[in-house]
Amino acid sequence: MSKKKASGPTSSTIALNKKAKHEYHIEDRFEAGLALLGWEVKSLRAGKGQLVDAYVLLKDGEAWLLGAHIMPLNAASTHVIADPTRTRKLLLHAKEIARIVGQVSQDGYTCIPLAMYWKQNRVKCEIALVKGKKLFDKRATEKERDWNRQKQRIMRDANT
Repeated sequence: MSKKKASGPTSSTIALNKKAKHEYHIEDRFEAGLALLGWEVKSLRAGKGQLVDAYVLLKDGEAWLLGAHIMPLNAASTHVIADPTRTRKLLLHAKEIARIVGQVSQDGYTCIPLAMYWKQNRVKCEIALVKGKKLFDKRATEKERDWNRQKQRIMRDANT
């Protein structure tokens, strides 16, 4: 008897923080686990998570995810009062937390979530140490992206 793998969605990404690359210079990335409740996992399996205005709070040697929105499913749980924007604990090693705290205490650094995704059967959150971009940096990034697109068009047209 052969066992077949269940073919699920091709992408393991649940939510992305698309504004992060535009607003910040990404210095360092970390992978953190999330302490979730049962209804939150069910909602994330249905793709009901957002990281739009989320950020990471470092307090008492622990990391917390604030502002992440997980919309509760109607049929998931009827006996639990669901809070979609509750504070969720990020699971990191003590050395990683110490490194993040050291960087955040410096001028200009902050810690934000970049993505939420599945890794095997667990929800992981990619967080990053970032520094805010100035307006001229944002313009330069946009110019470079437009130029790269234009280069690709030119190369494609030249090859045909």
